[in-house]
Amino acid sequence: MKKIVYFFIGLFVILIVVSIVLTFIGSHVPIGDKIGLIRVEGVILSSKETIKEFKKYRDDPSIKVIVLRVESPGGAVVPSQEIYEEVRKTALKKKVVVSMGSLAASGGYYISAPATKIIANQATITGSIGVIMEMANISGLMEKLGIKSEVIKAGKHKDLASLYRGVGKEERAILQGVIDDIHSQFIEAVSVGRHMPIDKVRTLADGRIFTGRQALQLGLVDKIGTLQDAIKEAAEMAGIKGEPQVVTKKEEFSLSDVFSNELGSGISNGIGSYLYRKLPPFTLNYKMYF
Repeated sequence: MKKIVYFFIGLFVILIVVSIVLTFIGSHVPIGDKIGLIRVEGVILSSKETIKEFKKYRDDPSIKVIVLRVESPGGAVVPSQEIYEEVRKTALKKKVVVSMGSLAASGGYYISAPATKIIANQATITGSIGVIMEMANISGLMEKLGIKSEVIKAGKHKDLASLYRGVGKEERAILQGVIDDIHSQFIEAVSVGRHMPIDKVRTLADGRIFTGRQALQLGLVDKIGTLQDAIKEAAEMAGIKGEPQVVTKKEEFSLSDVFSNELGSGISNGIGSYLYRKLPPFTLNYKMYF
Protein backbone atom coordinates (compact mmCIF):
# COMPACT_ATOMS: atom_id res chain seq x y z
CA MET A 1 0.00 0.00 0.00
CA LYS A 2 2.81 2.35 0.95
CA LYS A 3 4.55 1.64 -2.36
CA ILE A 4 1.43 2.70 -4.27
CA VAL A 5 1.15 5.91 -2.25
CA TYR A 6 4.86 6.71 -2.81
CA PHE A 7 4.41 5.96 -6.51
CA PHE A 8 1.59 8.47 -6.91
CA ILE A 9 3.41 11.07 -4.81
CA GLY A 10 6.51 10.66 -6.97
CA LEU A 11 4.44 10.87 -10.14
CA PHE A 12 2.77 14.04 -8.89
CA VAL A 13 6.15 15.64 -8.09
CA ILE A 14 7.50 14.70 -11.53
CA LEU A 15 4.45 16.25 -13.22
CA ILE A 16 4.96 19.48 -11.28
CA VAL A 17 8.66 19.63 -12.21
CA VAL A 18 7.93 18.92 -15.89
CA SER A 19 5.22 21.59 -15.88
CA ILE A 20 7.61 24.16 -14.39
CA VAL A 21 10.34 23.26 -16.91
CA LEU A 22 7.95 23.51 -19.87
CA THR A 23 6.66 26.86 -18.63
CA PHE A 24 10.22 28.16 -18.32
CA ILE A 25 11.16 26.92 -21.77
CA GLY A 26 8.04 28.44 -23.30
CA SER A 27 8.85 31.81 -21.74
CA HIS A 28 12.62 31.93 -22.34
CA VAL A 29 13.48 29.62 -25.18
CA PRO A 30 12.21 30.45 -28.67
CA ILE A 31 10.00 27.73 -30.11
CA GLY A 32 9.38 28.23 -33.83
CA ASP A 33 9.44 31.42 -35.86
CA LYS A 34 6.73 33.94 -35.08
CA ILE A 35 5.32 37.23 -36.33
CA GLY A 36 4.62 39.97 -33.81
CA LEU A 37 1.42 41.90 -34.54
CA ILE A 38 1.09 45.37 -33.03
CA ARG A 39 -2.11 47.39 -33.36
CA VAL A 40 -2.40 51.18 -33.23
CA GLU A 41 -6.09 52.02 -33.26
CA GLY A 42 -7.97 55.25 -32.67
CA VAL A 43 -6.59 58.68 -31.82
CA ILE A 44 -2.89 58.57 -30.90
CA LEU A 45 -2.64 60.14 -27.45
CA SER A 46 0.03 57.98 -25.81
CA SER A 47 3.04 56.05 -27.08
CA LYS A 48 3.76 54.06 -23.90
CA GLU A 49 2.05 50.76 -24.67
CA THR A 50 3.07 50.71 -28.34
CA ILE A 51 6.72 51.32 -27.48
CA LYS A 52 6.55 48.57 -24.85
CA GLU A 53 5.26 46.12 -27.47
CA PHE A 54 7.94 47.07 -29.97
CA LYS A 55 10.70 46.59 -27.40
CA LYS A 56 9.28 43.23 -26.36
CA TYR A 57 9.10 41.86 -29.91
CA ARG A 58 12.40 43.41 -30.92
CA ASP A 59 14.22 41.62 -28.10
CA ASP A 60 12.38 38.30 -28.53
CA PRO A 61 14.52 36.00 -30.74
CA SER A 62 11.47 33.93 -31.72
CA ILE A 63 9.82 37.00 -33.29
CA LYS A 64 11.34 37.22 -36.75
CA VAL A 65 9.32 40.11 -38.19
CA ILE A 66 6.76 42.64 -36.97
CA VAL A 67 3.48 43.70 -38.56
CA LEU A 68 2.13 47.09 -37.46
CA ARG A 69 -1.61 47.43 -38.08
CA VAL A 70 -2.57 51.10 -38.26
CA GLU A 71 -6.21 52.17 -37.94
CA SER A 72 -5.87 55.79 -36.86
CA PRO A 73 -6.74 59.33 -37.98
CA GLY A 74 -3.65 60.67 -36.23
CA GLY A 75 -3.42 62.41 -32.90
CA ALA A 76 -1.00 64.22 -30.62
CA VAL A 77 2.32 65.28 -32.10
CA VAL A 78 4.84 63.98 -29.57
CA PRO A 79 3.39 60.44 -29.11
CA SER A 80 3.34 60.10 -32.92
CA GLN A 81 6.99 61.13 -33.08
CA GLU A 82 7.92 58.72 -30.30
CA ILE A 83 6.24 55.80 -32.06
CA TYR A 84 7.93 56.83 -35.33
CA GLU A 85 11.33 56.60 -33.62
CA GLU A 86 10.52 53.19 -32.19
CA VAL A 87 9.44 51.90 -35.61
CA ARG A 88 12.62 53.31 -37.14
CA LYS A 89 14.89 51.73 -34.51
CA THR A 90 13.10 48.40 -34.78
CA ALA A 91 13.33 48.37 -38.59
CA LEU A 92 17.14 48.52 -38.26
CA LYS A 93 17.08 45.20 -36.39
CA LYS A 94 13.97 43.42 -37.70
CA LYS A 95 11.74 44.06 -40.68
CA VAL A 96 8.56 46.01 -39.93
CA VAL A 97 5.59 45.75 -42.27
CA VAL A 98 2.75 48.25 -41.91
CA SER A 99 -0.79 47.19 -42.73
CA MET A 100 -3.11 50.17 -43.17
CA GLY A 101 -6.79 49.69 -42.38
CA SER A 102 -9.65 52.01 -43.31
CA LEU A 103 -7.82 55.07 -42.01
CA ALA A 104 -4.09 55.70 -41.56
CA ALA A 105 -3.82 59.43 -42.03
CA SER A 106 -1.81 62.28 -40.56
CA GLY A 107 -0.17 60.88 -37.40
CA GLY A 108 -1.28 57.43 -38.58
CA TYR A 109 0.85 57.93 -41.70
CA TYR A 110 3.64 59.56 -39.68
CA ILE A 111 4.21 56.43 -37.58
CA SER A 112 4.08 54.24 -40.70
CA ALA A 113 6.70 56.12 -42.71
CA PRO A 114 9.90 54.47 -41.37
CA ALA A 115 8.63 50.90 -41.77
CA THR A 116 10.41 48.45 -44.07
CA LYS A 117 7.27 48.15 -46.20
CA ILE A 118 3.82 49.77 -46.18
CA ILE A 119 0.80 47.85 -47.45
CA ALA A 120 -2.54 49.66 -47.79
CA ASN A 121 -5.99 48.64 -48.93
CA GLN A 122 -7.14 50.25 -52.18
CA ALA A 123 -9.66 52.44 -50.37
CA THR A 124 -7.53 53.20 -47.30
CA ILE A 125 -7.60 56.91 -46.48
CA THR A 126 -4.05 58.04 -45.84
CA GLY A 127 -1.74 61.02 -46.32
CA SER A 128 -2.98 64.23 -44.63
CA ILE A 129 0.61 65.35 -44.13
CA GLY A 130 0.00 68.51 -42.18
CA VAL A 131 -0.44 70.01 -38.72
CA ILE A 132 -3.44 71.79 -37.24
CA MET A 133 -3.96 73.92 -34.16
CA GLU A 134 -7.41 74.86 -32.93
CA MET A 135 -8.47 77.16 -30.15
CA ALA A 136 -11.78 78.43 -28.85
CA ASN A 137 -12.64 82.10 -28.50
CA ILE A 138 -15.48 82.66 -26.04
CA SER A 139 -14.93 86.40 -25.60
CA GLY A 140 -18.24 87.22 -27.33
CA LEU A 141 -20.16 84.85 -25.08
CA MET A 142 -18.50 86.25 -21.96
CA GLU A 143 -19.34 89.78 -23.02
CA LYS A 144 -23.02 88.84 -23.42
CA LEU A 145 -22.99 87.22 -19.98
CA GLY A 146 -21.23 90.19 -18.43
CA ILE A 147 -18.22 88.15 -17.36
CA LYS A 148 -14.69 89.54 -17.48
CA SER A 149 -11.40 87.67 -17.14
CA GLU A 150 -8.66 89.20 -15.01
CA VAL A 151 -5.13 88.09 -15.91
CA ILE A 152 -1.96 88.59 -13.88
CA LYS A 153 1.11 87.39 -15.73
CA ALA A 154 4.88 87.64 -15.98
CA GLY A 155 5.87 87.36 -19.61
CA LYS A 156 4.17 89.15 -22.46
CA HIS A 157 2.89 85.99 -24.17
CA LYS A 158 2.19 83.84 -21.13
CA ASP A 159 -1.54 83.84 -21.91
CA LEU A 160 -0.97 83.09 -25.57
CA ALA A 161 -4.13 81.77 -27.28
CA SER A 162 -6.33 82.53 -24.30
CA LEU A 163 -9.96 81.41 -24.45
CA TYR A 164 -11.11 84.79 -23.28
CA ARG A 165 -9.92 86.97 -26.18
CA GLY A 166 -9.02 86.70 -29.82
CA VAL A 167 -5.56 86.04 -31.25
CA GLY A 168 -3.65 89.17 -32.15
CA LYS A 169 -1.41 89.63 -35.18
CA GLU A 170 1.81 89.11 -33.22
CA GLU A 171 0.45 86.05 -31.43
CA ARG A 172 -0.78 84.55 -34.69
CA ALA A 173 2.73 84.93 -36.14
CA ILE A 174 4.22 83.11 -33.13
CA LEU A 175 1.75 80.24 -33.38
CA GLN A 176 2.16 80.00 -37.15
CA GLY A 177 5.92 79.72 -36.64
CA VAL A 178 5.40 76.79 -34.27
CA ILE A 179 3.02 75.08 -36.70
CA ASP A 180 5.38 75.62 -39.64
CA ASP A 181 8.31 74.14 -37.71
CA ILE A 182 6.36 71.02 -36.74
CA HIS A 183 5.12 70.70 -40.32
CA SER A 184 8.75 70.77 -41.47
CA GLN A 185 9.54 67.99 -38.99
CA PHE A 186 6.68 65.94 -40.47
CA ILE A 187 7.98 66.47 -44.01
CA GLU A 188 11.53 65.54 -43.00
CA ALA A 189 10.30 62.42 -41.18
CA VAL A 190 8.43 61.22 -44.29
CA SER A 191 11.40 62.01 -46.51
CA VAL A 192 13.79 60.01 -44.32
CA GLY A 193 11.37 57.17 -43.63
CA ARG A 194 10.31 56.71 -47.26
CA HIS A 195 13.72 57.56 -48.78
CA MET A 196 11.93 60.17 -50.85
CA PRO A 197 13.34 63.54 -52.01
CA ILE A 198 12.19 66.20 -49.59
CA ASP A 199 11.00 68.47 -52.41
CA LYS A 200 8.66 65.72 -53.60
CA VAL A 201 7.27 65.27 -50.10
CA ARG A 202 6.62 69.02 -49.87
CA THR A 203 4.40 68.86 -52.96
CA LEU A 204 2.26 66.24 -51.17
CA ALA A 205 2.34 67.84 -47.73
CA ASP A 206 -0.53 70.31 -47.99
CA GLY A 207 -2.82 68.28 -45.75
CA ARG A 208 -4.70 66.53 -48.56
CA ILE A 209 -5.76 62.91 -48.21
CA PHE A 210 -5.17 60.04 -50.64
CA THR A 211 -6.70 56.64 -51.23
CA GLY A 212 -4.41 53.65 -50.90
CA ARG A 213 -4.29 53.35 -54.68
CA GLN A 214 -3.36 57.02 -55.11
CA ALA A 215 -0.74 56.71 -52.37
CA LEU A 216 0.82 53.77 -54.21
CA GLN A 217 1.15 55.84 -57.39
CA LEU A 218 2.78 58.65 -55.40
CA GLY A 219 5.23 56.38 -53.59
CA LEU A 220 3.71 56.89 -50.15
CA VAL A 221 2.98 53.15 -49.82
CA ASP A 222 4.61 50.09 -51.40
CA LYS A 223 1.80 47.70 -52.16
CA ILE A 224 -1.97 47.17 -52.13
CA GLY A 225 -3.24 44.44 -49.84
CA THR A 226 -5.11 43.39 -46.71
CA LEU A 227 -3.85 42.56 -43.22
CA GLN A 228 -3.56 38.91 -44.21
CA ASP A 229 -1.54 39.93 -47.27
CA ALA A 230 0.75 41.94 -44.99
CA ILE A 231 1.23 38.96 -42.66
CA LYS A 232 2.01 36.71 -45.62
CA GLU A 233 4.44 39.29 -47.02
CA ALA A 234 6.13 39.63 -43.64
CA ALA A 235 6.52 35.85 -43.36
CA GLU A 236 8.15 35.68 -46.80
CA MET A 237 10.48 38.57 -45.96
CA ALA A 238 11.57 36.76 -42.78
CA GLY A 239 11.92 33.39 -44.51
CA ILE A 240 9.18 31.75 -42.45
CA LYS A 241 7.90 28.58 -44.10
CA GLY A 242 4.28 27.45 -43.94
CA GLU A 243 1.53 29.12 -41.94
CA PRO A 244 3.14 31.73 -39.67
CA GLN A 245 2.34 31.88 -35.98
CA VAL A 246 1.10 35.38 -35.16
CA VAL A 247 1.61 36.73 -31.65
CA THR A 248 -0.29 39.80 -30.45
CA LYS A 249 -1.08 41.55 -27.20
CA LYS A 250 -4.28 40.56 -25.41
CA GLU A 251 -6.37 43.43 -24.09
CA GLU A 252 -7.15 42.85 -20.43
CA PHE A 253 -9.32 44.81 -18.04
CA SER A 254 -10.16 44.09 -14.42
CA LEU A 255 -11.58 45.82 -11.37
CA SER A 256 -8.04 46.39 -10.14
CA ASP A 257 -7.51 48.69 -13.13
CA VAL A 258 -10.36 50.86 -11.91
CA PHE A 259 -8.87 51.28 -8.45
CA SER A 260 -5.29 51.79 -9.71
CA ASN A 261 -6.12 55.20 -11.16
CA GLU A 262 -3.43 57.77 -10.42
CA LEU A 263 -4.62 61.33 -10.70
CA GLY A 264 -2.03 63.00 -8.50
CA SER A 265 0.49 63.70 -11.24
CA GLY A 266 -1.78 63.24 -14.25
CA ILE A 267 -3.96 60.53 -15.70
CA SER A 268 -2.07 57.28 -16.09
CA ASN A 269 -4.20 54.23 -15.29
CA GLY A 270 -7.73 52.96 -14.75
CA ILE A 271 -10.89 54.71 -15.96
CA GLY A 272 -9.16 58.06 -16.23
CA SER A 273 -6.51 56.61 -18.50
CA TYR A 274 -9.11 54.82 -20.60
CA LEU A 275 -11.04 58.05 -21.19
CA TYR A 276 -7.82 59.95 -21.83
CA ARG A 277 -6.86 57.47 -24.56
CA LYS A 278 -10.29 57.51 -26.18
CA LEU A 279 -11.21 61.20 -26.12
CA PRO A 280 -9.81 63.65 -28.71
CA PRO A 281 -6.63 65.52 -27.69
CA PHE A 282 -7.20 68.77 -25.87
CA THR A 283 -5.70 71.40 -23.59
CA LEU A 284 -7.36 74.23 -21.76
CA ASN A 285 -6.34 76.81 -24.36
CA TYR A 286 -5.64 75.13 -27.68
CA LYS A 287 -4.85 71.84 -29.31
CA MET A 288 -2.28 70.92 -31.90
CA TYR A 289 -2.05 67.59 -33.60
CA PHE A 290 -1.21 65.65 -36.75
